[in-house]
Parts: sequence; structure tokens; C-alpha cells
Amino acid sequence: MARTAFVYHPDFLQHDTGGNHPECPERLEAIIKRLSGGKLWDKLLHIEPLEAPTSALDRVHAPSHILQVETLAQVSQVTQLTLDNIGSAATPRAARLAAGAPLRAIDEVLAGRADNAFCCVRPPGHHAEFDQIIGFCFFNNIAVGAKYLREECGVEKVAIVDWDVHHGNGTQHTFDLDASVFFSSIHQYPHWPGSGSLGERGMGAGQGYTQNIPVPAGSTDADYLANFREHLAPALHRFKPNFLLLSAGFDAHRADPLSQTLLSEDGYRQLTDILLEIAAKHCGGRLVSLLEGGYDLEATAASVEAHLEALLNA
Repeated sequence: MARTAFVYHPDFLQHDTGGNHPECPERLEAIIKRLSGGKLWDKLLHIEPLEAPTSALDRVHAPSHILQVETLAQVSQVTQLTLDNIGSAATPRAARLAAGAPLRAIDEVLAGRADNAFCCVRPPGHHAEFDQIIGFCFFNNIAVGAKYLREECGVEKVAIVDWDVHHGNGTQHTFDLDASVFFSSIHQYPHWPGSGSLGERGMGAGQGYTQNIPVPAGSTDADYLANFREHLAPALHRFKPNFLLLSAGFDAHRADPLSQTLLSEDGYRQLTDILLEIAAKHCGGRLVSLLEGGYDLEATAASVEAHLEALLNA
């Protein structure tokens, strides 16, 4: 059985998005309730993240972007920053903890104290751009982790897989020009945010190091698994990453209100198994996943449990 780190902090719940917002504290509460009442909880290595330092955020975001998030600490009530992004005075700390979670997970895995890790975080991150808060995201958590691996940990090649139902626009754009980070996103298309077409493959030195796998509404477990085996796995075997990161959104589930794809918990388990096989072949098993979307409480909690079962059985 693998040593799987579970990175979580109760202050994630303090990020207040107001009433009736899909990205709500109840998402994490449902996950914790299901896991703590089940057989996996005591098998996990429980770790709390630290806030990401500004030096780590600077690698991904403009100073003005970081300042915009930080100024929320001064508000006295829930505040709408964009059409989708709502925050409160507790949001800057939660966002820094979410961006710090992959750093702590990476340290644990590289030190050999854990074989793999799941970061149970909010707010999510993969839509956040260099200078734009967007799509429920404030800091691009997984991009912060990838930059940390490359620039502080000396990892030569990093692969990021994104299976959230929405395209990981912010992550893709962060690494468009970078041949040391391979980014692959499988997502419903056309769908918000509108990016992620088959023809988006990176630019300049990064040409060919971006892979988009757009799938139509109605796509099933079998469709996703076929795409992983026929397109994603061969690309990762060619790239031969030294570390694998996963943007694990669970909103492609058939019960999710923000998508029209039809994945199941067992589908997520099988997708995880494929990535673990690739990580075992090229990365010494090193895989860190981060929660992104997932807005049906029961389906998200069950899918996270299935994902963790696969990580523990690696």
C-alpha cells in the first residue's frame, strides 16, 4: 500500500463565496465527512499546508494580481470581484494556503515521506491567469507547484494532466512557451471558458508541449479511458516526465450541475490507475493531485474517495 499524503487545512472553509455559489465550503465539508467516516481516513498521511510565499506566487502571477487578492483582507463583507469570483476577508489566506498545498505535498513526496499526495483545497486554481482572477480561481495552484518543481527542486521535466470538465486555460497559458512542462487537458468542448481546441499546442519553444483533448457533451467513462490510452498515455511516454501533477476536478461526473459529461466514480478510479502506471514508469511513482472543480457534493466526495483508493493501492 502506498503512503498517500492528504493535504488539507480547515481555513479553506473560511473562504466565503456567499449564498448559492457553486464553489462553497460545503464541497470540502462533504469530502471530509465521507472520508472521516470511511475506511481510508486512518490510512492517509494527514498534512497541513503553509501559505505560499510571495516568491512562489511571483513565478506565476503579476504583482498587481497578487495585490488584488491581498486587498480582500480589508473588506468587511462578502465582495464580488468578477462575474464568477466572490471573496471575503479570509480569502487571501485560503488562497495562499491552496497555492502552498502543492509545495508541501511535493516536499513530502521528494523526501520519500509519501509516495503520492492529494491536496484537498479551495479555492481552485487552474483558470487563474497571469493577471486575471477568473472562474472561481484566485491563484493558479498547480502552476505554482510546477514552477516550484522546476525552479527550486531541480526537477527537469514536469507533466500536468487536467481532467476537470473545464479547460485549464490559466495553466496552459502559463506554460505555452515552456518545453520543460508538458500540459494535457481533457475537457468538455465547446464549454466555458471557450479555450482548449485541438489546435492549441503551445507556442515558440513550447510548440508541441501542450495537448488538448476536447470531448463532446455526453462523453462517458469509456470515452475518457479511450482518450487516455490512445492520446494522453503515448504523449506522456514520449515526454518521459520526472514528476506528474494532476488538476483533479471532479465536475465531469454525470451528476455535476456544471457539465454534461457522464463520468462515474469508477471512471475516476480507472483514470487514476492509468496515471499511476505512467508515474511508476517515468517518475518513480511521484504524483501529486490537486482538487479543482466538482459541484455535486455527494458525487464529488465519492469521486475523491475513489481517487484516493487508487492512490493508496498504487
